[in-house]
Amino acid sequence: MTYDYIKALHLIFMVSWFAGLFYMVRLFIYFREAADKEKAEKDILQAQFIIMMQRLWWIITTPAMILTVVFGLWMLYLNASYLLKAPWMHLKLGFVCLLLVYHFYSQKLLRACQNGSMRWSSNQLRIWNEVATLFLVSIVFLVVLKNQLSWVSGTLGFFGVGILLMLGIKLYKKLRKSAS
Repeated sequence: MTYDYIKALHLIFMVSWFAGLFYMVRLFIYFREAADKEKAEKDILQAQFIIMMQRLWWIITTPAMILTVVFGLWMLYLNASYLLKAPWMHLKLGFVCLLLVYHFYSQKLLRACQNGSMRWSSNQLRIWNEVATLFLVSIVFLVVLKNQLSWVSGTLGFFGVGILLMLGIKLYKKLRKSAS
């Protein structure tokens, strides 16, 4: 296999991993909001969400995470002399480590749903969902712009995206309240 094939597979599984993470947290939100329904409806909805979450997590999200890491490490191995000396790669690997923490903490939230001990509100889960967006934006900008991105503009951009996401969540919450 050539390096470009490995990179393509890395990107394909990275997209699948993020899609799984984004949808998983949406399911957490739906699961949490189902808790406010009448008992019969709540029991049916939450049981269905558990099935959906388990399948998504173990059939798509976690295998995609593993394959993203495997192909990423393979690329590092094949091009270590360049990649391991590049400052942007050190930052990317830092964000990937944080993303792995995010992944496994989300798995802990899945277990909380399964055990009926989910304590997070739907609004907290919406914010949690946007953390993955911050990782995605940061990693993609680092990889695409590499050394073109200054530390100052990168930091300002990261916080700018975070602020925009938080404002979007507040706006959504306000619109949702006014609709009900």
